[in-house]
Amino acid sequence: MSGATTTPATDGRSPGHAEPRGIRPPRTDRRLTGPSLLRLGTSRIGYETRGYFRSPDAVFFTFLFPLIMLGIFTAAFSASGDIVPGPGMEGISVGAYYLPGMLAAGMLLSGVQNLAVDIATEKSDGTLKRLGGTPLSPVSYFLGKIGQVFATAVLQAALLLLVAGTLFGIALPTTSAAWLTFAWVFVLGVATSALCGIALSAVPRSGKSATAVVIPIVLVLQFISGVYLQFSQLPEWMQNIASIFPLKWMAQGMRAVFLPEDFETLEQHGTWDLGWVAVALLAWLVIGLVVSRLTFRWIRRDA
Repeated sequence: MSGATTTPATDGRSPGHAEPRGIRPPRTDRRLTGPSLLRLGTSRIGYETRGYFRSPDAVFFTFLFPLIMLGIFTAAFSASGDIVPGPGMEGISVGAYYLPGMLAAGMLLSGVQNLAVDIATEKSDGTLKRLGGTPLSPVSYFLGKIGQVFATAVLQAALLLLVAGTLFGIALPTTSAAWLTFAWVFVLGVATSALCGIALSAVPRSGKSATAVVIPIVLVLQFISGVYLQFSQLPEWMQNIASIFPLKWMAQGMRAVFLPEDFETLEQHGTWDLGWVAVALLAWLVIGLVVSRLTFRWIRRDA
């Protein structure tokens, strides 16, 4: 008898059937597909959200930070009087002026800062490597992350608006058109921030360096995009640089919702430019999606 080795039958073939040399049986993909991806991704939203609120630094520096900054600006600068768009025009309180910027900052922090640091840390400490050895698909993983961003961003915005309207006495919009604009700017801004955060998570080389890399980027964007400083008072070259990035457009879209029409003249081109707000955010959404797809790995490149 020859010394040929046979393989046990696993697909209905006879026990003595031998695999032809040089031909391997097809591998069964253990990744979930179809509705299972959505179910698993949806189930991870709750897991990710609970983990988020169990992290004190994430709650303080991303969830409560815009509210704290709004309180500081309102208390520190209210004595200087209302902010007016021009001579003879009606002004608004300091808190009312900074509210749109804080809403935009909340979207950026919830998406970009939160996910960039969180995913880079999970990649560095081996969490992603362990997840890569399970049936969890990257699609389900990111559905959980993006769902968590939307859940926390909605709660954050609701809390910010509640405090602004009750404690700070800021008048909120009363028209359905204004709230419709708020809805699409908010949804598009949060989605864009989340995908940009995923893309940015590939930059830090370790979890320890993630905050050192991400926070300065986020902080600089807030200063040049009209969050902490009045955008109309920034130099033109700085406004042009800010226009490259999505935060400027998120803040501008929010100003179109919450500020009186007279303040439109203070924008870079003298108009709210909501059409360009949508174009800029959609462009960055696509950029974030493409970069995330090209750079994401379950393990670090140098692992």
